Amino acid sequence: MNIILLDSNNTLADGFYGLTERQQTHISTVIKAKQGDVLRVGILNGKIGEGIYEPPSQDRAGYIHSLNVFLLPPEPLPMVLVMALPRPNMLKRTLQNVTAMGVKDLYLIHSAKVEKSYWQSPVLQTESIQQCLIEGLEQAKDTVMPNWSLIPRFRPFVEDQLPSILKGKIGLLAHPYLAKRCPVDIQQPSVLALGPEGGWNEFEVSKWHEAGMESVHLGDRILKVETVVPVLLSRLYPA
Repeated sequence: MNIILLDSNNTLADGFYGLTERQQTHISTVIKAKQGDVLRVGILNGKIGEGIYEPPSQDRAGYIHSLNVFLLPPEPLPMVLVMALPRPNMLKRTLQNVTAMGVKDLYLIHSAKVEKSYWQSPVLQTESIQQCLIEGLEQAKDTVMPNWSLIPRFRPFVEDQLPSILKGKIGLLAHPYLAKRCPVDIQQPSVLALGPEGGWNEFEVSKWHEAGMESVHLGDRILKVETVVPVLLSRLYPA
């Protein structure tokens, strides 16, 4: 946690922000802050700066006050990421990674090789996903919450929604077969589609291509989703 992300929903009074139990634990055990210490903070979907810490007491939780926020958050990646729903135990890490790297538009989509049971996972509860995204923001010293959608039906998304999403963007389909090498340091906005670990099937690839996506690969090695995400994002948009 490289920033304490403050939510207006936790406002105690004008200029006073309550801390969550997770944030308080981090401040107490990792930062080891004391009363009156100045901590790096950010307002959710707002600016970044500093605030003064007040620890919890018998009758109240810890809070931050006297904020001085003046820095803008980092620039977002000019990318829409469409990702086949990963295994639940991998999804949390992946959400944190893509958020930390600056993705602001995310679609989690069904694929033929995605087990239907994944869609019943408690990890897909709104509160759980939001928490993963917040942890990614805190890691990257960012404040802007990504937009995300769950897409349980593949074909309607690719046929009906994708064309408008693709307007003005390069469409890249991460697929290891019959593909060109993935470009480096592109200068245009893009839509990147990542399949499940078993890959997209032939029908799905054909629908992506019909919509205007182009297959790209990273070489002969087949990588896990949690590995390929940071590799592709840093290749397409190096810092």
